[in-house]
Amino acid sequence: MKLTRENLLSGQIRQQIIESGVDIDILSESELNASRKAALASINASEDLWLFSYGSLMWNPAFNFSERCIGYVHGYHRRFCLWTNLGRGSPDRPGLLLGLERGGSCKGILYRIPAAAVEEETTIVWAREMITGAYIPTWIQVRTNGHQETALTFAMNRDCKRYTGRLSNSQIAKTIATAEGSIGTCADYLLNTLTHLDELGIPDRVLSNIGKQVVSLMTNDTAP
Repeated sequence: MKLTRENLLSGQIRQQIIESGVDIDILSESELNASRKAALASINASEDLWLFSYGSLMWNPAFNFSERCIGYVHGYHRRFCLWTNLGRGSPDRPGLLLGLERGGSCKGILYRIPAAAVEEETTIVWAREMITGAYIPTWIQVRTNGHQETALTFAMNRDCKRYTGRLSNSQIAKTIATAEGSIGTCADYLLNTLTHLDELGIPDRVLSNIGKQVVSLMTNDTAP
């Protein structure tokens, strides 16, 4: 099943996770709502919301927005640090997803969600990003177009049992090269992210290096 706005709104993605039988913690609807309300408590109903994305939200946001621009964050970097055994992986061959880790810096996409749409659009975002509690909704400062915005993002929850700790780039590449789940391969997730970063003119050197290793591993694996 594809990760779409419709599937998130209807609860189909959530139901698919439940029916998969995979051992994974899922937040209840009330827990999701409480988390969302708490994160948004610092803004009022008349304020637009800025949302910083660093992974698949850049190329498949699934939520509506009125503006997007490149944003720069100091103090966080993107890294493959979350195991997944569904979606982009399986129990036999777990995949890896990106998280935002402390330290370094990161460029990504900053989305503006109009005040009138914040309630509905963040409901979709939470159904996608927070369903397993792997991330922590975090307010950060983002530089964009010569000024600074306060934005919401989803940083890695190191208390999550699927947190990988510090894997080497070669370990990450070997995992990504073979992992596949119900919505596609882990390699596609990485390569799509790299493609969009390049198109935006904000390449990520570390991810590019991992991508080259993944392509090499996959090529050698399929060679006659």
